[in-house]
Amino acid sequence: MAFLLELKQLPMFLLHCILSSWLQWIQLSLPLKSIFLHLKPHIVFFDFTQWLPSLARKLGIKSVNYVTISPATVGYLLSPERKLLEKSLTEADLSQPPQGFPPSKIKLRAHETRTLVAATVQDFGGVSFMERVLISLRESDAIGFKTCREVEGAYCDYIENQFQKPVILAGPVLPEPPNSVLEEKWETLFGSFKAKSLVFCAFGSECVLNKDQFQELVLGFELTGLPFFAVLKPPMGHDKIESAMPEGFEERIKGRGYIHGGWVKQQLMLKHPSVGCFVTHCGSGSLSEAMVNDCQIVLLPNVGDQIINARLMGEDLKVGVEVEKGEEDGLFSRDGVCKAVKAVMDDDSNVGKEVRDNHTKLRESLTSPRIENSYVDGFVQELHGLIELT
Repeated sequence: MAFLLELKQLPMFLLHCILSSWLQWIQLSLPLKSIFLHLKPHIVFFDFTQWLPSLARKLGIKSVNYVTISPATVGYLLSPERKLLEKSLTEADLSQPPQGFPPSKIKLRAHETRTLVAATVQDFGGVSFMERVLISLRESDAIGFKTCREVEGAYCDYIENQFQKPVILAGPVLPEPPNSVLEEKWETLFGSFKAKSLVFCAFGSECVLNKDQFQELVLGFELTGLPFFAVLKPPMGHDKIESAMPEGFEERIKGRGYIHGGWVKQQLMLKHPSVGCFVTHCGSGSLSEAMVNDCQIVLLPNVGDQIINARLMGEDLKVGVEVEKGEEDGLFSRDGVCKAVKAVMDDDSNVGKEVRDNHTKLRESLTSPRIENSYVDGFVQELHGLIELT
């Protein structure tokens, strides 16, 4: 799939290709080379197509690997220091940061290294996931990210040094303020709770827990004694939320706890005055929405880059509290969920005060009227510079 983007700031065309492995499994009616020859773009953006930079280079086109995961994740997992294209990846490789990694508290646990090693060897058309990502990074003319130096500057510098090519930042690219209103039924429900008293949980469209962890999560919310609203998919083996509820749970939480299995307008809910805490799976989109609101953040990552995102937010930036999990099995408990929520919600909590203060400072920085324009201008200038190197 290819899109031609015309930007007023640029005296050129940018061809934005969001190309994934499925493009190799189907035959395009018009070969990509012919498209490039016809459109004559200066730059092609791509994300997960390791063969594209070589094709672009032959045609005199610059390629930018616009990465959809964070610089902290790329730096920790995929640094050339690990020499991952020369040897098989092991759990021991990921247990510690690579050499030269910026000072950080980011570290993976045993269960996380096992999961990530298994994910990297998945086959995509004869090329492993890890090979696709590493070759894309290595062969591109520049690497782009949706982030800003205020959050991940040290990791961006590390990647630029390791891959020996420009790292260009589009800025935080914060979500636009919603121009709609919350549905009347949700507005009525949320409005029935005191300001900053409601725990709101949403785990995105792809996170599916097993039944035991689903029950530990909702029982943890019950233990807090706070009102809560959780948006969750039915756990594995269940078609409906109701069939997975702990025994007697619905009666006990009636009037203060709600589990919803459908889609909701998350941005509007996060902005509601009653929401005091957001429990998130740490997807980058959800974290962006959390950062521009003043509700506190509880981090409960599920897979992949969500884990590094959680460490960045909870350990390095200290703008949220991560739910404790078992070192070996990766399981969380109801007590762990309750502890993390209470840490950010209790007025007398020292941890809560620290993350509230840090969150406020970062939110004010990210929502400054100047920051988005500054990064977009800088991004455009970097692209001009890339072309001039031809």
